[in-house]
Amino acid sequence: MVTKNEEENSFAKYKLLEKYAQFIDCNEDIKTSVEAEHTLSLPLSSALFTEHIDFDLSYFPLKHLGYKLIVATMMDILAINGTPTQMRVDLALSNRFAEEAIDELMSGIVFCCSKFKIALTGLDLKPSATGLIIAVSMLGEVAVEQKVGRSGARENELICVTGDLGSAYTGLILLEREKKVFQADPSQQPDFIGVDYLLERYLKPEPPVGALHNIKPTSMIHLKDGLAAGLIHLCNASKLGCTIFEEKLPIDILTFDKLKELNIVATTVALNGGEDHELLFTFKQEDYEKIKEIKEVSVIGYMTPETSGRYIVTNDNRQFELRAQGF
Repeated sequence: MVTKNEEENSFAKYKLLEKYAQFIDCNEDIKTSVEAEHTLSLPLSSALFTEHIDFDLSYFPLKHLGYKLIVATMMDILAINGTPTQMRVDLALSNRFAEEAIDELMSGIVFCCSKFKIALTGLDLKPSATGLIIAVSMLGEVAVEQKVGRSGARENELICVTGDLGSAYTGLILLEREKKVFQADPSQQPDFIGVDYLLERYLKPEPPVGALHNIKPTSMIHLKDGLAAGLIHLCNASKLGCTIFEEKLPIDILTFDKLKELNIVATTVALNGGEDHELLFTFKQEDYEKIKEIKEVSVIGYMTPETSGRYIVTNDNRQFELRAQGF
């Protein structure tokens, strides 16, 4: 027997779905022709985001959250040299979320989809007993001959990364610090003067769309759990070692200075912090002239035989083995 409360929840759900129907593109076709199957690969990326685990709404604006979860999901498609084309979103919400809050979340999702020309083809809402849970499934496409995996690297190839490292995690550190200050004394105002870039890198990251300018890497991976973890994944897939250089790591000066104030080594954050949402890839040495012209890309090292191990050479010319932190 359906209770009155269940009837009200069902009515509210369909009222919201009707409201958001204007953003749903039901006409986006999945390419399934024989010709397309032979010329295109259709990669699928999916991600699950859970409140208190993946994000904290005490400082995370819902509009930014909607934007970021789309960026985070599309990165795995960019990492095979593909283009995201369509996606669906499933939201599980507790009863503390008013319609205005859901509107804010949806505005970020819709804005990101519009910006990167991704069709939102499905949306569903469900009740949750544990806060906010968001599941995103995304489809992309890439020409078969342009597809890049993790296992194509060869010895002596260059190791490259887009963007800068550690700034997003530094932004998270600052947000968590100010949260603790506020919890101890709610009369205190957050101190975020001069760190807008760091906060934005964490709260609203921009994907490196078009950064490679139609250049095809030999291997590539979405950098989300820190540089060390990404490098180890690429090395394992290609059965190789690597050497990278601390002096070559792209660490923004604001990131470096703020971490120094906090007595944290910037290199450690770049290696193990995570949340960068950049591309880590390898490239043939003979194509270096093409890479060096791309301002968004830094060359940080090279691939070595597997027996040589995986190392970082520090600024004082010492070698340390790379180890992935976290889980």
